[in-house]
Amino acid sequence: MSDYRLIADRLADDIARGRLVPGQRLPPQRRFARAQRIAPSTAGRVYGELVRRGLVVGEVGRGTFVRAAPSLPQGRALVEPATAAPVNLELNYPTAPGQSELLASGLAPLLRADVLSEAMRPAAADGTAVARAAAARLLAVPGWRPEPAQLFFTGNARQAIAAALASLARPGGRVGVEELTYPLVKEIAGRLGIVLVPVAGDGEGLRPDALRAAHRAAPLSALYVQPVLHNPTSLTMTGTRAHELARTVVDLALPVVEDRIWSFLRPDATPLAAHAPGLAHVVDGLSKRVAPGLTAGFLVVPPDRVEAVADAVRSGGWSAGRFALEAAVRWAGDGTVERLVAAKRADAARRQRILAAHLGGFSLRTDPHAYFAWWELPAPWRADTFTAAAAAHGIAVTPGTAFTVDPHRTPDAVRLGLASAAEGELERALRRLAWLAGESEPPGGGSGGPPARTG
Repeated sequence: MSDYRLIADRLADDIARGRLVPGQRLPPQRRFARAQRIAPSTAGRVYGELVRRGLVVGEVGRGTFVRAAPSLPQGRALVEPATAAPVNLELNYPTAPGQSELLASGLAPLLRADVLSEAMRPAAADGTAVARAAAARLLAVPGWRPEPAQLFFTGNARQAIAAALASLARPGGRVGVEELTYPLVKEIAGRLGIVLVPVAGDGEGLRPDALRAAHRAAPLSALYVQPVLHNPTSLTMTGTRAHELARTVVDLALPVVEDRIWSFLRPDATPLAAHAPGLAHVVDGLSKRVAPGLTAGFLVVPPDRVEAVADAVRSGGWSAGRFALEAAVRWAGDGTVERLVAAKRADAARRQRILAAHLGGFSLRTDPHAYFAWWELPAPWRADTFTAAAAAHGIAVTPGTAFTVDPHRTPDAVRLGLASAAEGELERALRRLAWLAGESEPPGGGSGGPPARTG
């Protein structure tokens, strides 16, 4: 067992024995590292492990606190050890059959000495003319095609989000987001000193009236939104709502950071940028389309924002590597990206069928094209105890609190990432989770399932 897990075990024992009580704040990670004589990175892994176990919760700007421990649902044993290797339904990086071979064939020409020497040179924030043209073709969808001159490249989509927000909001500035949002946006905002403001939505997407109200309360610097296959709910904004939201941001002169990282699975959804081209900053990337290890982020900006965004990319050190750009150009040009996207669309549909077969009787919010689902847990489960119980059975899921912007909101839900586990592992994990939630026979059939819920 790794050293960081041994330290986490000791803290977990302190929590179980009451030496650390609910609501107690743990020391800042650097102070904890000094006290334990470990590296700060190891301290971070210790705290991350406690979060994964559902024992503590981290709040941006406040610290890490021991989580309150509600009564466990009767009959659900958290102490039953996992008998198989952990199945990770937190990570969500899709792969396709033959993916490595496809990518390798595209990389081979780059490994020639003359080509490699050029590919090892630093890349500018706007890449190269060839890369801009290739990215513009790749991102184009019916109703919208980006202008190559308005394209920038970063190391990944997260860095593209950071560059866009850094160029739009100063420290202390307010940025509107959906009530449930991409967890790393919360981290980015914390590092930039930006205040995230949750904006209510409904079954069609973020509500324009709620956005106006948030802006009236105190002016917003920008809006960050995921209109296509929203993470974690899988919601895709309706066309009517997209038009309404575009009219609203135009009326408010409010810049938008439009995250389209999962849009390759729903190419029928027209970007907000098509309706508000003078305000939308479109973020996309290759990590989901292609692979996370060698990737690039794309950022399409309005014409009058080119210089400001270029400065943000350069000052943040977020420029893409030249080798990654050259690889992306080749993969886009030789059809590799297109073939991988087609394979991943089919793969997502298969995994959704597996999900429906095992959890279809529960309250799920998902999309037939999506690689994730939002599971509103049956009573009396809570997200933290269910996450811990799933972990005890060798399954990692993400508690709903990871996505909430309001620290006082604690949805009794978990997000299930369907992409990273092999299909057989995924099916076994979902069967186990259904049993754990109390709505199914135990895996393998027979008796011995959990008793009826009493809460």
